[in-house]
Amino acid sequence: MGGGVGISCHGSHRIVCENSQIAMPECGIGLVPDVGGSLILARAPGRLGEYLGTTGTRMGAADAIFAGFADTFVEFTKWPKLIETLEQSGDVSAIDDDSDTAPYGQLATLQPEIDKVFGGEDLRAILNAFKIEETEFNAAALKALSRNSPLSIACAIEIIHRLRGPTADIRKALEMEYRFTFRAMEKGDFLEGIRAAVIDKDRSPKWQHELENPPSLATMQMLMPLGKDMLRFEPQGETA
Repeated sequence: MGGGVGISCHGSHRIVCENSQIAMPECGIGLVPDVGGSLILARAPGRLGEYLGTTGTRMGAADAIFAGFADTFVEFTKWPKLIETLEQSGDVSAIDDDSDTAPYGQLATLQPEIDKVFGGEDLRAILNAFKIEETEFNAAALKALSRNSPLSIACAIEIIHRLRGPTADIRKALEMEYRFTFRAMEKGDFLEGIRAAVIDKDRSPKWQHELENPPSLATMQMLMPLGKDMLRFEPQGETA
């Protein structure tokens, strides 16, 4: 979850088992999906990226594979032997030899509903879509959104939208994420999110904005270019 996605989900051979749980829950502490996770969300089928990134919904093995966060399901009991084989031979075909069918996931079934309500161009449009029809899914998704920072939610949606397309890459994703995190303590909800989740542990954060009144201007301000403070991928004094 969170940083664990950055460590594992950009790999070439991403294996999950029946115990795996994957999520991007950063909006719950006043951040946005980062460590390049925004790029994976942008590449997820339909509008799953907006749904997973804003609600922090946990994925099991099948859902992680469906959403593009994992590649292969291998039962956990097979892992010790598979690890030993990979260590000794380095032959990654052993992964396919041990692969199984993942247990049932729900994202493929829910995708039509997800696409319907999370297909808006911004947070306000998405919230309006929830009002069209009262369904069990809509109620659960709206409840999940209501726990998280409205500013983070709005920015996560905007980042995912900007990354959706053939020209997006990991550097663009990291740079967009960095714009937000650079400003997160001074102008965002990060300090309050950490207070509520880690320090006081009251789970009752007092966000700057109300979900019913999406912070459009603040969203654009959080994602403005950073000028001289921009994220750089080359050592200082060198050029690409």
